[in-house]
Amino acid sequence: MNRIDRISAILIHLQSRKIVKAQDIADRFEISLRTVYRDIRTLEQAGIPIIGEAGLGYSLVEGYRLPPVMFSPEEALAFLTAEKLVARLTDGPNADNYSSAMYKIKAVLDQDKKDLLQNIGDHIEVFRRTGNEGIQPDLNLMQPILKSIDQKKVLEIKYHARYNQQKTERLVEPLGVFYNDNSWHLIAFCQMRADYRDFRLDRISCMELTNKGFSGEHQTLKEYLERYNVENTQNQHLPLVVIRVRKDKAYWLDNQKYHQGFVSQTEYEEEVEMTFLSSSLYAFARWYMMFGDHAQIMQPEGLKDEVRKLLVKIAEKVESDQGAQIKE
Repeated sequence: MNRIDRISAILIHLQSRKIVKAQDIADRFEISLRTVYRDIRTLEQAGIPIIGEAGLGYSLVEGYRLPPVMFSPEEALAFLTAEKLVARLTDGPNADNYSSAMYKIKAVLDQDKKDLLQNIGDHIEVFRRTGNEGIQPDLNLMQPILKSIDQKKVLEIKYHARYNQQKTERLVEPLGVFYNDNSWHLIAFCQMRADYRDFRLDRISCMELTNKGFSGEHQTLKEYLERYNVENTQNQHLPLVVIRVRKDKAYWLDNQKYHQGFVSQTEYEEEVEMTFLSSSLYAFARWYMMFGDHAQIMQPEGLKDEVRKLLVKIAEKVESDQGAQIKE
C-alpha cells in the first residue's frame, strides 16, 4: 500500500471508532509508531480536525464526517461474500438486518460495481455441513446478545443440554459469541451455575433481554478464550489417547473428532494416527465403538478396558434379549 492510500485508510479508520490508539494503527498497517505520528501530522496539515489525547489515542472532532465512501471492486465483492455468509450462518432477523444494510451500501456504489455484484451474486453459495441443525431461522438471538453486552443487561434463555437431555431456564451475563466447527457459541456467566458456560445457539429455544443489570464486571471474550486455550494446553491430568484408523475410513471422523479432544494426526501408508486429550475415557470408548472394527487403540490401556467392559455388557444384553424371545 502506498502512502497516499495508507493515509486515506487511516482517516477512515479514525472515523470507525471513537478513539483509536496509535499502536492499533501501527499493527493494522504494519508500520512503526514514528510513521503513524508522521501520517497523523499529514492529516492535520490537510485540515482534518484530529484530537490527540496523551496515553489514549486519536479521535475526530465530533460532527466531522467523510464524504461518501468509494469502494474498490474487491471491497464490494467482499461485502457480497459476507452477505451470503450472514444469510446462511446466522439467525433470520440478523440476516435481514444485514441485507437491509447491503441495500444502503449498494445505493452508493458506482454503476459498474452495481453491475459487478449483480453478475457475481449467482456464482457464490454457502451451505451448512450435513447434519448440523443451525440456529432456528425464526429466532432472534444475535441482536439480544449484542444488546445485552452493550447495555450490560441479563439475558433469560431456555436451554436444552444434549449431554443429559435436560431443559433449563437460565439467567446469563454474556461475554460474547463466536463461530466454531459449524456452530455459534455464546460464552456467558451463568447465574445458576455461578460460573462461565458455553451455550450452543442451536440449543437455545427462547431468549429475552431483561431489565436486570449485570452484577459485576466480566473479562472480555478474547481474554476468556485465551485463558481457556492456555488452561487446556497446560491441563496435564487429561489422559492422552492415541488411536490408528484405516485411512479409507478416517474421513468418517472429520465432523466428530474435535468434540473428543482432537489434538493432531499423522498419516502413514494405510493408516492415520490420531492423538486426543480426552475428558472421559468412558465417553471416548462409546464413540470408538462406532468405528472400532476399522481402528486400533495404541494407548492408554484404560481405554481398552472401557471398550472391553462395553463389549461384555453388549454381549450380555444380546444373550438376555435372545433368551427372553425364546421363552415367549
